[in-house]
Amino acid sequence: MNKTKTNLARKIPIFIICVFLSILSLLPFVIMLVNATRSTTEIQQRAVSLIPSGYLLNNLKILLGKSFNPGVGFMNSLIVSVCATALATYFSTMTAYGIVVYQWKLKNAFFSFILAVMMIPAQITLIGFYQMVYKIHMTNNLLMLILPAIASPAMVFFMRQYMIPSLSLEIVQSARIDGAREFFIFNHIALPIMKPAIATQAIFTFVASWNNLFTPLVLLTNQKKYTLPIMISLLRGDIYKTEYGSVYLGLSLTALPLIIVYLLLSKYIIAGVALGSVKG
Repeated sequence: MNKTKTNLARKIPIFIICVFLSILSLLPFVIMLVNATRSTTEIQQRAVSLIPSGYLLNNLKILLGKSFNPGVGFMNSLIVSVCATALATYFSTMTAYGIVVYQWKLKNAFFSFILAVMMIPAQITLIGFYQMVYKIHMTNNLLMLILPAIASPAMVFFMRQYMIPSLSLEIVQSARIDGAREFFIFNHIALPIMKPAIATQAIFTFVASWNNLFTPLVLLTNQKKYTLPIMISLLRGDIYKTEYGSVYLGLSLTALPLIIVYLLLSKYIIAGVALGSVKG
């Protein structure tokens, strides 16, 4: 009985800290959603409020009255983010599979090269990338935001580190003995084992691609190709007044798909953590 009370007493501070951190994490989203229902005057008078107001429809009218087309922006961002996430996770996992499973002379050198590429900021290579895209006349093509996602050094590194303890080489050898081809082994054996890692990286990649403003702002000049972050960045109103309520509403519309993706994929992450604890 005393041990139970002692354990409970130890867990209470941890529980309180977890609740506090959860509230602290959710507070910015709550403030953003609440401000989407408030007027510009209310926001200027009191920036932080947890009480919704009645200006949601008015903010929506202002938002749609600007050069903001949520349907076009949403579809463009969705196409880019989904395709980039799918390509990045699949080919990065395949690259990591090749590094872990196969034995070849330049294996370590290749992995060292991947680590070196991780150290180079993307902004440095953007000038050369833009010149290449301009020369092939694809500056307003969404493919130029999707195809570069195939080469993701950070994801390859993460997948390799996860695959080393998770994927048994004996299973791969057994499948080869049974006559399975390499792509079949990768798609039906390696990928299911890598689901937790793929789900984790899919969330990070989708969020990064969805929130990416710098690269689309450089490559896209056609309004029909604009992604949601570009449209949100252009919500400035006139030179005298910025409608902050409509800006918060636009930000809320941008954040909702990210929350949905996390809710859909979080169960795979939890399953992976539980599986790892059982193995440990």
